[in-house]
Amino acid sequence: MSLIVVGSMAFDAIETPFGKSDKIVGGAATYIAWSASNFTRPVKQISVVGGDFPREEMKILEARGVSMEGVQVKENEKSFFWSGRYHLDMNTRDTLETQLNVLGNFKPVVPDSYQDCEFLMLGNLLPSVQLSVISQLKNKPKLVILDTMNFWMDTAMADLEKVLKKIDVLLVNDAEARQLSSHYSLVSAAKAIMEMGPKYLIIKKGEHGALLFNEDKVFFAPALPLEVVFDPTGAGDTFAGGFIGHIAKTKDISFENMKSAIIVGSAMASFCVEKFGTTRLRELKREDIDNRIHAFKELTKFDIELG
Repeated sequence: MSLIVVGSMAFDAIETPFGKSDKIVGGAATYIAWSASNFTRPVKQISVVGGDFPREEMKILEARGVSMEGVQVKENEKSFFWSGRYHLDMNTRDTLETQLNVLGNFKPVVPDSYQDCEFLMLGNLLPSVQLSVISQLKNKPKLVILDTMNFWMDTAMADLEKVLKKIDVLLVNDAEARQLSSHYSLVSAAKAIMEMGPKYLIIKKGEHGALLFNEDKVFFAPALPLEVVFDPTGAGDTFAGGFIGHIAKTKDISFENMKSAIIVGSAMASFCVEKFGTTRLRELKREDIDNRIHAFKELTKFDIELG
């Protein structure tokens, strides 16, 4: 039994107030796989790359228990490329260039060996592509998680509404939650979004933590205060990888365990922002992760006497 991850494997070029990278490996599925594989294996990847994508990168991921059988390699085409510049607050950014390349006509194929999956993580992609993967699965997974963004709300809302009816957990940031629901209050937004299909909603608030909603229950997880945020690219995907990695490891889809999964995801995201691209994720040892999760636990621990 396993976890399927669907998303882009790509190149990024990033500018932040702290530095500038050349073209480096990125993409939602890349970050999710690096993060999730710390907790569960195999991770069964579904993506598409061009002939320019480094084979060494795929071999390193395979050595971590990430299956590449579902990754299409189009030798005569180029991989997806995104270039962006972050503002001083590191929460806002300008897209400098986007080249869809192989992602422009991506038609995912779910291999037979992936049909035993218990958990499905749909990274941020065209909603019709996400729907295609769901429709190819012969058995409904225990849990289906979807990441999306405002761009699809603007350009592919009809398909997004369809896919929302078929998932269990939706991941969005606060601005996207407000746009999707047409409510400013995040509590009201959550109620409206869960009526669209998802049983659970996670609203990411960047450096201000994350909220988990289910029916009338709410949980808030803070973000770890960091001295330096070097590169936020991929932090949301790394969060998603930690979240679904913990769920797949424990095989527990209760609200209580999702609270733990949010802390794990937040811990993983806090590593991601410390260096460009996936650099920091490649260096992690189990002890580093355990210490960071413990730091989160200490951050929210307090004693109080009432009465």
